[in-house]
Parts: sequence; C-alpha cells; structure tokens
Amino acid sequence: MAKSDKEPPPIYESHPPDWLPRAHVSADTGYLGFYPPRIKQDEDILTETNVKNGLVLPLAVPAETYSAQDNVKSRLMHENALQELEELMDQIFTRRSDSAPPIPASTFRMPSRVTLNDVKRLAWFADLANPDVPLAKLGKNVPHGAKGHDLLDLLHTHSVAIPRAVWFLRVFGSNETAGLRNKPSYIPTQYSVDWANVVTGYLKKQLADIALPSQPRPGLNIKQSFRGILTDPDSRERWISRFTYSLSLLRAFYSEGLVDNRTFLSWLVQQMATCNLAQLGFVARLADEYLDGMLTNRALTHFFADACLAKVSEIRITSAKEYLSDVETALKNLICRMFLALPDAFVSPRTWLSHRTILEEILFDSFDSSTPVGSLQTTRALRQVVEEQLCDIQRRNEAMLFQHLPSRVLGSLSSSLSDIRLLNSISGKTDMTTVAFFDDSPESFSRKFDTLLTWSVTPLQYGDHRPYAAATLLRLWRDKMEERAVRRDAPFPDEAIQDHLFDWLDTSEVAADPGNILSVSLLFGKLVKSGLFSYLEYVQRLIARGEAGLSINEENPSRHRVFLRWIPLHSSHSSLINQRKVVLYGVRAREIPEDLSEREIRRELRALLPEVFGGDPLPVETLTTTFWESCTNLLSAPRFEQVNVIKQWLSPILRKNMMSQEPDSHEVNNRVLQTYTLSTVLFARTKSYGCMLDLTLSTLEHTSSNELLVAIIQTLRQHVEVWASMDAMNTIATALFATHQAWRSRGLHNRALMAFLIEVDNGRYLGTTEREQVLNDLSAYTHALYPMTQRAEAVPQVLPEILLLATDPNPEAPSILANNLWYKYMTAPDWAWKVWDNTVASLRQIPVMIPDADGRRSCALRYAAFLSHIDQHLPHGFDDHILQWLVGAGKNEMAALNDDAWDVATMVLLELCIRGALTVTTILEGLVYPVWNLAANATSQEQGLSVQVLLASVNNLFRHLLLKDECGTRMPPMNIFDAQGLQTRRRDVFREPHFASLIGNYPILVLMEYNKNLPENLRHGATFLRQEIHRVHVFHQGVYRDLDTVRLAFERLLESPSVSEDLHDPLVKALRHLLSDSGDTSDATDWQAMSTLLSPWNLAATAVGIRLSLKHFSESLSRDATRASASATLDKLTVLVFRNCKTPEEADFVAEMATNVCKPVASKFLNAGFRRMTEILNEPVDQNRPEGITSYVRNGGEVLRLLARVVKPFRQDLPLPELDAAIQDEFFSTLCTKFVQVTDMLAAATDDDAHGVDGVNPASHSAIFLARLLQFYLGFPGVWTTQSKAKCEQLCAILTQLILLHGVGSAIDQLAFPLLLDTLYYVLDENPIDPKATTIDLFRNYPEFNLADLPRDMPQQYRVQLRSLLPYVSPNLAVSDLAYASRDPASGSLVVSMPVQNRPWEWTEYLGEYSPQDVKGDERAADERVALKNAASLPLELFATHLSGEHIVPVSTHADDPMVQYSVHTFQDGLNLDTVFARDWRETRIALDEGDGGQGRHRGEHEDEAQAAAMAGPSAERRSSSRKGSPALSVRTGMQHSGPSSASSLRPSPAHKLSRLSMSTASEVIDVDNLRTPLAGEQAGKRKAEVIDDDVEIVEGPLAASRTTKKSKAKTSTKPRTKKR
Repeated sequence: MAKSDKEPPPIYESHPPDWLPRAHVSADTGYLGFYPPRIKQDEDILTETNVKNGLVLPLAVPAETYSAQDNVKSRLMHENALQELEELMDQIFTRRSDSAPPIPASTFRMPSRVTLNDVKRLAWFADLANPDVPLAKLGKNVPHGAKGHDLLDLLHTHSVAIPRAVWFLRVFGSNETAGLRNKPSYIPTQYSVDWANVVTGYLKKQLADIALPSQPRPGLNIKQSFRGILTDPDSRERWISRFTYSLSLLRAFYSEGLVDNRTFLSWLVQQMATCNLAQLGFVARLADEYLDGMLTNRALTHFFADACLAKVSEIRITSAKEYLSDVETALKNLICRMFLALPDAFVSPRTWLSHRTILEEILFDSFDSSTPVGSLQTTRALRQVVEEQLCDIQRRNEAMLFQHLPSRVLGSLSSSLSDIRLLNSISGKTDMTTVAFFDDSPESFSRKFDTLLTWSVTPLQYGDHRPYAAATLLRLWRDKMEERAVRRDAPFPDEAIQDHLFDWLDTSEVAADPGNILSVSLLFGKLVKSGLFSYLEYVQRLIARGEAGLSINEENPSRHRVFLRWIPLHSSHSSLINQRKVVLYGVRAREIPEDLSEREIRRELRALLPEVFGGDPLPVETLTTTFWESCTNLLSAPRFEQVNVIKQWLSPILRKNMMSQEPDSHEVNNRVLQTYTLSTVLFARTKSYGCMLDLTLSTLEHTSSNELLVAIIQTLRQHVEVWASMDAMNTIATALFATHQAWRSRGLHNRALMAFLIEVDNGRYLGTTEREQVLNDLSAYTHALYPMTQRAEAVPQVLPEILLLATDPNPEAPSILANNLWYKYMTAPDWAWKVWDNTVASLRQIPVMIPDADGRRSCALRYAAFLSHIDQHLPHGFDDHILQWLVGAGKNEMAALNDDAWDVATMVLLELCIRGALTVTTILEGLVYPVWNLAANATSQEQGLSVQVLLASVNNLFRHLLLKDECGTRMPPMNIFDAQGLQTRRRDVFREPHFASLIGNYPILVLMEYNKNLPENLRHGATFLRQEIHRVHVFHQGVYRDLDTVRLAFERLLESPSVSEDLHDPLVKALRHLLSDSGDTSDATDWQAMSTLLSPWNLAATAVGIRLSLKHFSESLSRDATRASASATLDKLTVLVFRNCKTPEEADFVAEMATNVCKPVASKFLNAGFRRMTEILNEPVDQNRPEGITSYVRNGGEVLRLLARVVKPFRQDLPLPELDAAIQDEFFSTLCTKFVQVTDMLAAATDDDAHGVDGVNPASHSAIFLARLLQFYLGFPGVWTTQSKAKCEQLCAILTQLILLHGVGSAIDQLAFPLLLDTLYYVLDENPIDPKATTIDLFRNYPEFNLADLPRDMPQQYRVQLRSLLPYVSPNLAVSDLAYASRDPASGSLVVSMPVQNRPWEWTEYLGEYSPQDVKGDERAADERVALKNAASLPLELFATHLSGEHIVPVSTHADDPMVQYSVHTFQDGLNLDTVFARDWRETRIALDEGDGGQGRHRGEHEDEAQAAAMAGPSAERRSSSRKGSPALSVRTGMQHSGPSSASSLRPSPAHKLSRLSMSTASEVIDVDNLRTPLAGEQAGKRKAEVIDDDVEIVEGPLAASRTTKKSKAKTSTKPRTKKR
C-alpha cells in the first residue's frame, strides 16, 4: 500500500479498440466512429448559450432544405455525361489493375531423395512417426532405399500416422516419376497403376496367409496338422495390425488417386472370385467400402455380382455354413445394392441360368414387407422397384435364351391340321351340337369351309360318316346364323353358303378328281336334302354364265357335267328333273340312258329280293357275304340313279312289305329277317345310310321277334358313327325307348335292348324319368338272374354233366343243361367261371370222343349254344368271366390244347362272338395278345417250337375274327346273318378304348416276323396278318383318329431295352407302312416323297413317321456298326429339310418333328441349319429395294425359329448340342460381314429412307434379326474359336456403333436399342478369358468413347446405360468437372480445351511456415497486406490468378463477440473469409426489443435467440440491450407476425422499421435435405390443427453443413422455418 501512496495512478487515456481501423492511410483523421475526449473540445466550453440551451452544433449542410438534385440533373442532362462516367470508371479500374503487383513465380520444389545410412534412415523414419516433428523440417529431402512391400512394412513398423505416411509416399512416388515427366509419352497416372499393383499385391500377400486346411486324400494314411495365422493370438494381433494399417493407407490412396481406382477395383473383383471362404469375410468387408466405385461401371459390377452369387452358392453347400452367416448376409447386401444401382449388370444369360434361384431368393428376402428393415412404406416401395427390375431382367435374359418364344399365329396349314384333328375325333359318342368347328371369324370361314368339304370327300381320310358329318356341321352353323340374323336383322346365310359351295365345285381340285365323284355326289346329295344347296340355283347359274360342255353331246366336257350327272335329287319335282334332263341330254331327248340303267337296277333288285315282290326268298345257304356283287348295275350307277331307285322306289316297297307281314310263325320271321339283312347290307354298299336308318326304325317299330331285334341292334351298332354324324342319335334313342316300352308292356325284357339304349342315350337324349325307368328295369332284370337273398351253394370243381353234353343228341339239351345249372348255382358268384372251365376241359376231350370232323363241328356248335344260354342266365353276361379265366388259370389250359382241340375251341369262340355272348376284344386281350408277346420274346428255338401250335391257332382265330368276311365255310359264320353279327362285333375292336390295345400290339407282329427262333411259317403268318389288317378300312380310320397312340406304341418298343437294336429299322419301316395309304416304305430322307405328304390330310401321320425315324437315327448313331450310314443319311435329310422349308407352316412342321430328339441328331440339324443360314446371308442383296434388304430376314427367320424349336428341349439340360468348328467359323465370319453392311447402310441412311414397316428403316429390321441370330449362336458351347476370338473386338465395335445409331435423332428405336445393347452385354460376358494371361482385363472389348461426344438429344436413360459401358470408373473429386480454359481474344468468351488430368504424385501438400502479418507502421494500418506467395505444388498461373487490390478483412481477435464482428464489417469495406452461410447467419440474426415483437414471435425465434446468446456469452446480452435491430434483417429468418391467429402474409408492413429486407442471391446454396415431408401414416397431433404448412422459409446454407448437423438440436439454423397462424 505504501508504494501505491507514493505513485499516483496514471492518467486514463482513451484508446480505440484493437479491431478498429484508421479512417485514412496517410491523413491523421482518427478512427471511424471513435471520438475520445480532448482538450478544449466544444463540449468543455461552458458558454451561457450552452449552459442554457445545451450544446447545439451547427449543421454542416442544411439537410432539411439543401438538395443536390439540381446539380446532378444538370450534369446528367449533358449528352456525354454517362459516357464520361463510364470512361472515368474504366480509368479507375485500369489504374487499379496496373498498380497491382504481378503474381510471383512458383517457388515450389519437391523434396529430393538422399541416400542415408541405416542409423540415419531409421532416425528419419522415427521423426516421421513423431507427430511433434513438423513435416516442414523433414520435407527438405527424403531417404532413398526401401521400395514396394518393404517400404510399406517399414511404415507399419514405425507406426507412422496415415497423413504423414501418405505425404512421404507421395514424395517417394514423385521422385520415382521425375525422370519421366519430360517425355511425350508420360502419363501422370501411370505410376498410380504401378502403385495400385504394389498395394494390391501387398494386400493379397496378407490374405494369402489365411489358408484353409487341405482335404485329406482317400487312401493316404498321412497325419496332417494345420495351424492358421489367426488361431494364434500373437500372430493374429500382428496380422490384424498390419492389415488394418494397410486398409487405412488404401483408403487415403483411393480417395486421393494415388492408386488407380480401376486397377484396384478390378483386383478386388478378381479377389472375390478366387478367394477361399476364410478370406471371404475380409474381401467382403473391403468390397463393402469400395462398392460405390464399381457401381458406375458394368464390367466391374457384372463380374463382381457373378462372383458374389457364386460365393453365396458355395457357402450354402459347405459344411461350415453356420459360421458364415454374417458373411452371407454381407454378400446379400452387396448383391442388393448392385441390383438397385445397376440392374443391367444382371443382364447375362449365363449368370441368369446359374444363379436365378439364389438371386430371386436374396432379393425377395431382403425386401420382404412382412419383416421391414426400415419403414414399411419404404420397404414396400423398394420391393416394388425390385420386382419391376427383376421382371425386366428376367424378360431380357429369357429373350436372349430363346425361352418362352411367342406362339405363332396359326397359318393355313397349322389351322387346317387342327381342324382335321377335330373332325377325325368324331365318333359314335360325339354330340354334333357340341363340335365347335366354325368360329365367329369371317376371315377363317372360307378356309374352314374348304377344309370341311375336302375332308369329307378326300381318299386320304377314312370313314363313311364324313359326308354326313360335314352336312350336319354346316346345317348347325346355318341354323345358328339364321337365329343371329333374325335377332340382328341381318342377311340370312343361305346365299353365302350357296356361293361357297358353287365356288368349291368350280375350283376345287379334289372335287374335280374323277375318283372322288362318288363322295362328292354323296356329300352334295346330303346338302341338297338338308336345304343347304339348291340344285335349281346351281343349274340356273351354270346356264346363266354360259357354261360350255354341260351336254353329253358336246366334245369338251365341263367338270360340272359330271356333277349334274351324279348329284342326286331326294325329291322328285318334274320341273327340276326336266330342266336337268334338258341341260344334260338336250330338248329332243325322249328316252335317256338313265332310264335304261334304272330298269336294269330294278331287275337286279327283284332278283335279289324276290320275296318282296311276291316270290319265294332265296335259300339262305346260297347267300354269301358278297351277294351284292350280283348288282353290278346298281353299284356302278351314278349316285343320281342309285337314289332314284333305292330311295324313291325300293325303300317304300320295303317298308310296306315289312308292315304287311304278320309275325305269326317262325318262317315269316325268318323271311323278314332275311329281307332286312339283305337290304341293310345293300344299303351299306351303296352308302344309302339314310334309307337304312328309315328302314331300321320302321322295322324296329313293328318288330316282335328277338332275332330281328338283335339284327336291328347290330345294324345300329355297326354304323353308329354314321348315325352320330347325321345327328340322329336322339331319334334312335326315342325309337329304342318306344320299342322297350312296347316289349315291357307285353312283359318282355331284352337285356341287349336295354343295354344298347343306355349306351345310345349316354345321358343326353332321354328324359330323367325315362332314363331312370330303363335303369330300374335293367336292375330288376339283373336281380332276377342273380338273387342276393338266397344262400349261395358251392359249385364243385368238376361238372360231369357238361362233358356228357357232347354225346347228347337232343337239340334242347344245351338249353336244358344251362337252365339246370343256373337254377342250381345261380346264387354262387363263381358258377359261370367254373362252367367255362369245365367246358374248356370238355372241349379238350371232344377230339378223343368224336373222331370225325363233322361230328366235332356239331358238338362245338352244341357247346356254343350251351354257353350262349349260360350267357343269357348271367346278369352281366359271360364276357367278364371268360376274360378273367383267360388271363388267369386259362393260360395253361389253352396252351395245352392240340390242333384238333383248337379247331373245336375256335368254332366255339367264333360262335360265341356271333351270338353276342363273347366280345372280340375279350378274345384278343385275353388270348391273342398274350400269345403274340410270348412268341415275340422267344429266346430259343425250343421255346419257339413249344408255342408253335398255340401261335398258329391264335393267328387263325385272329384271322377269322377280324379279317375274313366269308360265310358258309366249315368255320363260323355259317350264313349271312352270322356274318353280320361278327362284323358288328369286330367293329368294337377299332373303336376306343379297344383300338389302343390293338395298335399297341401291332408292332409285336414285327418282332415275330424277325424272331429267328420261331418257325418260318409262323413268321410269314405274322407278316400276312400285318399286311392284311392294313387293308381293313376301319383300321385306317382308327389310326388317323388317334395318331398319338400309334406313335407311343412304336416308341415304347424303340425305347425298350429288351428290344434288339437290329429290330429298330424294321419297326420304323412297319410304321411307315402303317401310315401309308399305299403301304409305301420309302426312305425318310426322300424329301420329294415327304413333300407330297405335306398336305393337311397326311401331315400328322407324316410327322409321326419322321419323328420315329429320327429316334431310330439317334440309336443308329450310338452304334459303331451303323454310325457312318446313319450319319450320312441324317446329313442328307437335314440338308433337304432346310433347303426345302420355305413356308412358316413347313418350318413349324419340321420343328415339331425334330422336338425331343437326342443331342447327336440335334447337332446334325443345327449344323445343317447354320450352314443354310450362312447360305442365306451370303445371297446377293439389292440394296436399292427395301424388300431386297430384308429378304434374307424372312427366310432366315424361319430357319432360326426352326433351330430354336430344336434346341428348346436342351435348354434345361445344359450344355447345348455342339456345332462343327468349320461351320461355326464360316457362319461367324459371314455374320460379322453382314453386321458391317447393315451398319454402313444405317450410317448412310437419311430420314427419307425410313420407308419400311412402321416407318422404320429396313436396315434396322436387319440389325434386329442379326442381333437375335447372334444371341442364339452365343448359347452354344465352343462358339469362341480362334477365328471368332480374333473378330470379337470388331464385332463389339460394330454393335456399339449400331447402338449409337439407334439411340439418337429420328432413328431412335425403342426395340432395337435395348435389344442391341443386350446383345453387346451377351458378347462381352461370353467372350472367354485367355487362360495364359497373367492378368485378367475385365474391360476387354468394352467400347471406348468420350461421353461428351454423345448427341444431346439422346434420352437420358440411354445415356446412363452407355455410361456404364465405358471402361473407366468415376474420376477423382479433385479434378471432377475441371477443365483447362482460355478467353477468346475476339469475343471474350470462355473456351474449354481439355479436362484436367489428375496428377496425384505431383500435387503434394504445402509445408512452408506461414509467419504472422509483416506490416509497417501501426499494426492497425488500413493498407495492411500480406505478400503473396506462389509456393504450392499447384502454381497459381493455372487458375489465372491476379491481385485485385481488394482488402481482406482479417480474422478479429474478438471473433466470439457477435457485436464486435458486426461492428468490424460495418465500419470498413472489403472482402472477408466467411462462407455464404456464415455471412447470412451474421447479417440476419438480431436482438429485438420486447416492443418490437411482443408475444407474437414464434417459439423457434426464442430458441434461436437463446442459442445465439449461449454461443455469444455476455456480449450478446449487451448487444441485445444496447443496439437496435439490424436494418439488413433477412426475410428468411426475421419474419414476424402479430400473433397465433394472424392471417397476414409473408410480406411485412411497408411502414415497419424492418421492411428493408436482404434477399439471398442465386449463388447461395439452399439446404433442402432437412425439408421433411410428413408421411401419410404420421399422427396429425404432432402439430396444431390450425397450422398451415404453405408458408415454409428455407434457410440457405452449404449442403455439407446441413448434412452434418441434421440431427443437432442446437443448430436450428438448418431447419426449415415455418410460420404458424
């Protein structure tokens, strides 16, 4: 205290703040806004005025009254005022620029290398690792010595910090490349490639330390021990430390471009493909960090995705998969990211085929909406995107694999084939009203009409029912159209039908064939009878058009003369008959040849049926099955005469005669039966089925004889297909029911009648009550024969009374014995079976008991009668019992019969079939077919001899059952009536379902023919049976009805291992014989013979034969003995196929035949197809004609479609068939040449050339076809021969050019561009990698062009896809979008020359010391300047740097005081170092008084104020109380409102003191990342109901700052400001 008393305190001197600058540089004018007290200042002078009134300083300028407007106005009125002002400002700027000092020369020098000893080098690295040693001290020079991996190990050993290590390695690399910079070939980033190889090698070396134990070798007893580097704690720590350090270095290298990103990413892709499962986790983690770099390029992404999918598959099959769940999850995440970022990377057929299932599983599981990872809405949106992209990728991949090819619209041939198949399916059970032959398409009606008419008359189809089916279908269609015409008031179809029928007669070659005239007349006779064809209009039309040659007196006959002569008239109109007579024979003709012919026909009929005309009937014994041969005139007469005689003369006489007979005696009944039988046979021979049906129904109505009823039922059953085609089944069912009712009323029940009635009805025609009545009657009949209430009596095994029947001469003995046995054993279920067993045993004894043949025959007939009576006593007949016996115990019994016993058994079986007790199908399935199979499988001559008697007898039985028609011989049938019964029974064999068994055993005859263990006579007998059954008309009808069954029957034997391969060729020939109408077995390679069968009528049959032939070739190619001949034959066939298939229908036909062949046969087809394709592509093209350009597209397209159909079955069983190397090279060379031609045509094309289909250039169609052809070719193995590899680069360049041509301007093609792009993907992915190459170039053959060269009118989607093809990754951020530019001296515009190339090894950090400001005089001098230094690695000249003379406001020492900062920027002008966001924050944040804002301020403003106060400290409080609001208040943050209920707009009041607002410029960055749109599911309670979100104020600021402070509550400046009302 003593000291302070001695020394008075210093006098206070007022000094300005440190941050306040001087007002002038040289003049002493003080400081801005600083007025300290001074001696003798005006305020200290106390005058009276000052004391009384206060100090009032006079105004320097009278502000209230003075105005400079007059002076300024007078100056501006001068004409040169503005120009002088402009010149003044130009001079100011010029002087200012001239006075600015120049930019100094660059003083940067890269540290040089020096050679140090080990001690100094280690000391230097120790200093480098020491963060306290500045790099400026170490940056003068660097040690020279270690390189590569050793250098990286040295840095890791010393634990050098990553930034310092990067600096050192950059300097090291710069010195390595110093000697190369002056060379013209110097590439600044080449060392990055070399260094990338060093770094990747270093990483690979570390990963190689992680190995898996080798699998133990079976058979080697060697004890193995394995110790991994990660199992030991010490080695694990060392390895992890080094690997972590390497990754840190890599991260810095990658971001700064010190390692070539493309090289590193390529290594990473290859490492993923080659690493083991132990290394996979580290590689996956590394890939996760650098995946974004791959996603810009398809080459990297595709191969990496393929490798990831392969690793996922490997994990799932490994035994350690439970330990790799995290790794699998990481791989799945990588796959999902790649799929979303670059889906085109998955457009690869090979990848799709290999990993489709895994890819779909990964994508759907990762974006499963049931277990959302984030929000449910986001997951659903992502899943929708994934599904859409996956669907698109699937479609594109499957298109390139030629899967799911669009079905071709049926052509005339294919459609006709379908129609014919439908027509051939018509059977006795078909309801014609349900056959949908005609559709509603007018275009197809004429073709279907012609097909229907031709099918009904052509000899290439089979069945007497065809004309009736055609007439019925046409009549049903006519009725349908008439109903429609009535409803719609449209024209009736009769005229159109008449015209079509006339045109068909007038133009059809089938109709004009003389061999078809009977069928044509039969068809048109039915059409005339149905009213579908007017004979009168037909004649009148011929006369009206002056048809020549109608009269028989003219020399040149017309085709219509024959039609007029043959077409019958079912109703006799004298005028029409006279007109026909005049046209054919002239006006003066009195007696015409037809009258004479009809008289002769009547004479023949009177001789055949004398009992009808009052004579005695012919003896039954004289009647044969060919009695109709005596009616030669009738059979040879035209149809017109036949109908006149039969329908108009004979039929009425027959009906009258039938009704006049009184069936009182057996003789009368026999006479009626004979008349009916002969008449129906005669009607069948003349195809007068209408008359037959009328006679049958008339006779049925009056019949009372059981024999006649059976004959009627046989007639109806035998021709049931005709009745169904005539749509007469309803009439027949009604007549049968009426007969049943009549017999029922007399107390009679006929089982055959009831069973046939149920069969005909088929649940369609009878009413429900009527049908139930018949079923009840049938059930009652069954219960009467087999009562269930009585106790069953056991039937003894031996029934001696059956054997005694052989010697009983009583005619009634069979009936009596049958009645007795039934009465005694009717309740036993097996009595019929034992009766048959005893009967066969008795038949075996007959040859011993009766030595003469006639006696045996009589005895056999007696036993047949006995068994027939047994059949009548059984509720369901004898047939099933016999079948069970034949396939069971009867096999040995029948095999034990000798020749004589077989004669007796054959007669019994035939007679049972005639009587209806046994069906022919039962004998075939139970006896004939098993014996055939037994004989065909005979493996020794002894076995062949053992079946000799059995096989000969069975063949004889088969011949009598199906082939012989004679009667009156020593074997049944004995008379014409029995023959009709047998013919009825045999027809069932050729109907479904029994025909399948017959055709299934037909090839067995071939095996019997070529079985050398059988006797020669039996082999010839098999040949005879096969040839004879081929002549049966109904057999062919069954074959063509179900060709698939025929094919399967032969395929079953061809594929059976038990059938010798030597028998395949005979089987194929037998099939050709079966399907040929003439029995032709020509070679399948004879295309001329084949082409004659390429009509709709034989197409299906031809396909079956050729398909079996191809399978035979497949087997022949697999045998050494037949390989050469089969290969030559197949080569001939395939060449002929591809040269002669010129229509789409023929191509589809051949493709259908070649489906499901083996790979060797498919290879033959493919080689021939590609050879043919090469010929088509090499054909000369007329480029001046559009059709000439695309001519090869049409022909080649059919060949391509055929080849695709051949290959289709092998798509699921890869690989595809191989191609010949020579054919591949020739085809690929031709294809590349064609691509070049099309590219040149498109490049030279103009808009006027787009005159093709849909206005597209024809060359574009050619390009699409060639691309599809290339896609198909690439799917085969071995396509990349040496020649094709050499042309691959050229092909990729051509495809790239085609893609560019189809992606811009008027040539944009939304089909061609993606198709060509996918084709390029396919070529790039399939191009094989050279196995001898040390490094794999993933970018090989990828296109290279400047993205900026793409036209501006290219769609953005196309541009993005092309960008992914370019073989470079994303550029370094340091030079991204940076280019060299200069000013054009003439225009002053900026001219960009070339992009800036990254020089990472030359651009290093600036390490010079930055000293404090070196100023002269007062430290607060207003002109304080820092000397500009050009010492960085990037010289300032590159940026056109110059000194502008602007003053940079220094960073104040009171930077934390907002008031000081505001004052600094207020009191002085100049530039500042603040960012736009910081400046906006500073200039717009003010403190308001309570009176300014009141209570209406938003809560957010209080928060901002509180936060600003917290940051500014006490100074903010002082500023709030001492300073008013800034007049530069921003509208973005300073908007005020009157209160919550205020409805004012964003514009403040003009009278408000803060109305002068500062508006942000366009250069300011708007932070929109924090603009959050509320989701639909968010609660509305989060904000007040009255809040309106229309007024949103966006705070402008740098994007980076907003991202880093998005979740910070303290920094509210980045949030959107909203105004609540």
